[in-house]
Amino acid sequence: MSYSVEAENLVKRFGKTTAVDNISFKIRKGEFFCIIGPSGCGKTTTLRLVAGLIRPDAGKIYINGEDVTNVPTHKRPLSMVFQTWALFPHMTVYENVEFGLRMRNVPESERRNATKWALGLVKMEEYANRKPRELSGGQQQRVAIARALVVRPEILLLDEPLGNLDFKLQLRLQEELKQIHRVTGVTFLYVTHDQRQAMALGDTIMVMNMGVIEQLGSPLELYSNPSSVFVAKFVGESNIVEGYVKAVEGGRTYVETQLGIFQLQDGSVKTGDRVWVFWRPESTLIGNESDKADIKLMGEVLDVTTAGSVTNYKVSVGGAVLKATVKGLPLDGIEIGSKIPLGCKNSSLKLISKVSSSGLVDVERIILGE
Repeated sequence: MSYSVEAENLVKRFGKTTAVDNISFKIRKGEFFCIIGPSGCGKTTTLRLVAGLIRPDAGKIYINGEDVTNVPTHKRPLSMVFQTWALFPHMTVYENVEFGLRMRNVPESERRNATKWALGLVKMEEYANRKPRELSGGQQQRVAIARALVVRPEILLLDEPLGNLDFKLQLRLQEELKQIHRVTGVTFLYVTHDQRQAMALGDTIMVMNMGVIEQLGSPLELYSNPSSVFVAKFVGESNIVEGYVKAVEGGRTYVETQLGIFQLQDGSVKTGDRVWVFWRPESTLIGNESDKADIKLMGEVLDVTTAGSVTNYKVSVGGAVLKATVKGLPLDGIEIGSKIPLGCKNSSLKLISKVSSSGLVDVERIILGE
């Protein structure tokens, strides 16, 4: 398999703080690779290491199989797009996009063709003669993307590129980025704290926390089979109940929790181990649907929220708060304060055997940035 980027045992320290702690990963050619994590997790530092803006204290970086650990940024086959657009205010859109080609002494005819191509790619041809101050935030970001792509990089690095835009515009530009990626075939390395963006865009997602890699996999793998409590909580909504393994028999694990005994088809742990039972809110069955559940519970509704085509419930059960997501409008007879049956099927349960790869204890504090 051919890789655009390979990182081996990267370490980066700033004073006494280790920002990146011995991480390794590979990015396939043409892949849309996302790095996500909370503030201060090391994701932007990792991107800056790949870019050559900073040097690692240990480890190697390879681009297209070549060791570029000590190669300066301008000699690496890549471009960058930042959260702040950094367009030249005195230049037109056309001149901003053309600038990188001019600095490379590209002939005028080639510059003209390449600039028109890049502006067409981001649908900004009709704004070519405008100044940045005459553009909206989304338009300025499109110009920044065109400027990065006009030099035909092999790798495009994007650091929180949608962070300054409102939610609807973020969604629109997400679709445009996916289209640009498909058309160009360029390898994208995309850094964001917003797991929703990564889940929508990424072929592969790397979850970081406290300088280490928590998990690396496809969006579906991260959502369905999180490797730690941290990943389960950071990627999407989750129900997590702590317990201890009561028995392991015939490939089945019996976990004792405050809500009772859960049964899972997982023989990877042993009796007495501390574990967490995990399932997603859409797997919680409430009201009449709970008749189909293997695990049957009773609880009191704490909150009901309609979010477009789904309704979200929070239910207090035995000292725990469980979440349920149901398609459609709120169910009749289920409102705040209602006592309702709920549960889940054994097949929807997953077993998690660690809090995180970084050794942290307070997952909520890290995720919320407190």
